[in-house]
Amino acid sequence: MSVVAIIPARGGSKGVPGKNLRRVGGVPLIVRAVGSARSSALVDRVIVTTDDAAIAAAAHSAGAEVVDRPAQLSGDEASSESALLHVLDGLDEEPDIVVFLQATSPFIASAEIDEAIERVRGGREDVVFSAVETYAFLWRISDDGADGVGHDASVRPRRQDREPYYRETGAFYVLRGSGFRKAGFRFFGRIGVTIVDERAAIEIDTVDELEIANALAPIVDADLAGQSIEADAVVTDFDGVHTDDRVLVGSDGAEFVTANRSDGLGVRLLREAGIPVLILSTEANPVVASRAAKLKVEVMQGIDDKAAALTTWALERGLALDRIAYLGNDVNDLGCLSIVGWPIAVPGAVPEVIAAARVVLASPGGYGAVRELAERVLQSQRSSVQEKWEEPWLSQSVTTR
Repeated sequence: MSVVAIIPARGGSKGVPGKNLRRVGGVPLIVRAVGSARSSALVDRVIVTTDDAAIAAAAHSAGAEVVDRPAQLSGDEASSESALLHVLDGLDEEPDIVVFLQATSPFIASAEIDEAIERVRGGREDVVFSAVETYAFLWRISDDGADGVGHDASVRPRRQDREPYYRETGAFYVLRGSGFRKAGFRFFGRIGVTIVDERAAIEIDTVDELEIANALAPIVDADLAGQSIEADAVVTDFDGVHTDDRVLVGSDGAEFVTANRSDGLGVRLLREAGIPVLILSTEANPVVASRAAKLKVEVMQGIDDKAAALTTWALERGLALDRIAYLGNDVNDLGCLSIVGWPIAVPGAVPEVIAAARVVLASPGGYGAVRELAERVLQSQRSSVQEKWEEPWLSQSVTTR
């Protein structure tokens, strides 16, 4: 059966302006949604429908197809179903199964999507949606006071004596294509529920929920530890990254720092692999220039607006910001962290930087952080080369057999 994942992502949002491009765990929401869909073992195509050029660019960069969403389907009153049907109308063939994903749910597990697809594909249900189990007592408030919803306020059974309810998370809905086309709405036929991890069940509609999601990201994304970093360039701060953020000051005012030889080897390996490296520092200090010269890398120091300097540097070299890894540790790195595809933090970074990071390294600044970053970038490069080498080899072996 053919399976198409569709992600509606409007540019307009009143509660959280620019919501679908806001970051959770250092990754834009739309990119997280595309990544979840592409990681599915059963999804054949991933399509983002949007009226916003920036969202379209981010989605395309993340590997999704993009459909321009017309203005009449992009207003506050337009339903998600209308956007899904518009995409389906433009396809050459109607898919057997439609996976409707919402970018406002940042923690969508591909394994849970696949479970739902299997259930629809196997004919058990026509619709399967993500939900969490709840035993909460709900109340309705009116002018006459509060009334229990779904329960008698005068009866208080124990949790183990009650049947649970199931709350939609809004993360995904897996729909039988023909049934959805006929109904025009996400619920029809036999409906089932995939119960998902409650920690990952947040849906972002407010700034407070965005902040909560960022606090949860290091926990929910913990399985990403050790993953390769798909970057074409590496940019780092200096103090607290190449050093442990301490400085020795002599009686004549001269400053001394300690550097890690392992970090130096990591930088050399990056250079030998043809990966540009830049040290970008707010401080203007001879020790920074001296270390950069030793490492044979570019350095820019005494920079007040590091994000602007990084943007110019990338543009001059034809580098896409979403393919740059930036390693920082303090608040003056937040601007750079907010514009690159791989915002990285050392474990001792300030809380704001930890919250903005897509990856928090295991090695502290001055004790192998740069080396760890280098190895993870090189790991991605090696994987890419291996895939390019294996594909024609496999194709040739099948042909000659």
